[in-house]
Amino acid sequence: MPDYENRWTCVKVEVADGIGWVIFNRPDKRNAMNPTLNREMADVLLTLELDADAKVLVLTGEGTAWTAGMDLKEYFRETDGKPEIFEEVERRHASYWQWKLLRLYTKPTIAMVNGWCFGGGFSPLVACDLAIAADTAVFGLSEINWGIPPGNLVSKALADTLGHRKALELIMTGDTFTGAQAAEWGLVNKAVPLDKLRDKNPVVLRAAKIGFKLCRELTWEQNEDYLYAKLDQSRHRDEEGGREEGMKQFLDEKSIKPGLQTYKR
Repeated sequence: MPDYENRWTCVKVEVADGIGWVIFNRPDKRNAMNPTLNREMADVLLTLELDADAKVLVLTGEGTAWTAGMDLKEYFRETDGKPEIFEEVERRHASYWQWKLLRLYTKPTIAMVNGWCFGGGFSPLVACDLAIAADTAVFGLSEINWGIPPGNLVSKALADTLGHRKALELIMTGDTFTGAQAAEWGLVNKAVPLDKLRDKNPVVLRAAKIGFKLCRELTWEQNEDYLYAKLDQSRHRDEEGGREEGMKQFLDEKSIKPGLQTYKR
């Protein structure tokens, strides 16, 4: 098993029992995402994608926060008058891991929001497949208080997850809300137990999650071709024969009941 201890400075990684724990590690800054953290996160995701021991990724934070969003000092104060650094370099690093890598990651991803989740933290939160929040977690979009609109793709993330009215209300007021409210509004959901998630066929799971995420951006006609192609691809790449095994258990053995359990591996 690879040794990840002290490999990165702003991110801690632990792999145990099939779970890759990715921990934002700037607790003194409430895990605010600075340029170093964003560059390291890209390396972390690419590394764990090839680690067979990490079957599921859980993103959480060290200390009392998940992430307080973008580090205003390092992203704005220190790049004032240097648009080529912020716009062309640092912004690209942030978008790269939060959307190009995390949104279509080949392994299941779960955001475990243990505390504060503010501003730019909404981008990786929504990019994860599932999200769990502690009742004591506090969410908010405070950018309006700093005289700036939400950065990165936060507005897109909220529009897709919460809908027009609620997203605009939170963006325009900067009001905070609780983990319980986040669940009520659909920003986070209660994930299935990790041991159940790991029991699912990984090839089919990848095809299902990526197919769902991309199908929202296609027309009905495009979806017909794309989703059937993903179905064929999953059958071709599935060395476990999940489809055949599932059909046998349902049709022949009568050992599974739809809506009550998944096929047994």
